[in-house]
Amino acid sequence: MEEIIAYFETIPSSHRSLIIVSGITFFFLLEYAVPLFKMRYRKFKHAWTNIFFTLTTVVVNFVLAFLLLWTSDWVIANDFGVLQWLPEVPLWAYVLIGLMLLDLIGAYTAHWAEHRIKPLWMFHLIHHTDTNVDTTTANRHHPGESVIRFAFTLVGVFIVGAPIALVFLYQSISVVLSQFNHANIKIPKWLDNALSWVIVSPDMHKVHHHHVMPYTDTNYGNIFSIWDRLFGTFAKMNNEDIVYGIDTVPDPKENAEIVPLLKIPFQGYRKATTSE
Repeated sequence: MEEIIAYFETIPSSHRSLIIVSGITFFFLLEYAVPLFKMRYRKFKHAWTNIFFTLTTVVVNFVLAFLLLWTSDWVIANDFGVLQWLPEVPLWAYVLIGLMLLDLIGAYTAHWAEHRIKPLWMFHLIHHTDTNVDTTTANRHHPGESVIRFAFTLVGVFIVGAPIALVFLYQSISVVLSQFNHANIKIPKWLDNALSWVIVSPDMHKVHHHHVMPYTDTNYGNIFSIWDRLFGTFAKMNNEDIVYGIDTVPDPKENAEIVPLLKIPFQGYRKATTSE
């Protein structure tokens, strides 16, 4: 564990980029081998739109990274935050507590807020417009949403009192888990069910991408599934009943092309039209 923390304390930007690229590549290829749905779409053309938004997410996080570094340095220097107030615990427990709290604030709470606060939802909506969810959907975030999620992560670092090594470890696990639970892959149902008691599994997250309420407002987690179970937002659904997309953006041109997607947050709130 000491070696892992030491590595992430000084992890080069190139290594962090490699983690993103390797994850997408691995799950992208795995989708050919064991697809959950045999979707009839042009996989590479579909991927380019999502890769564009992945790149904008990387750029936003790169530009704002100094704020993470500054905040992390400040909490350590001033012994501020949950981790700094803990009694002495084994390193593995320290890391696990930190990861869980960063996931709660930076992922679950951010995601929950994006579904509850209309201006935030208009940015997050772009993520839900994908009618062919696969591993490239993981970082299909409008640049505005990337800023919003960064802000929640920053608050998380402050409250948790997280050292920068833990922050970078959290971000790396988060991106790979997101690629995993968005991937169009079929795994044995018993295994998916077992995984969903600990982490957000593919079948668990697919429910969140069903096109109508109330399922859209469930399964907000990214790494750990405990938050959905604890706060009553966990839901199950048969895979064969899932329809991807969002009912308020049914136009294929609008939900698949970059420029129309970039404009969506500025076109006014769209109330859900259907429910199940």
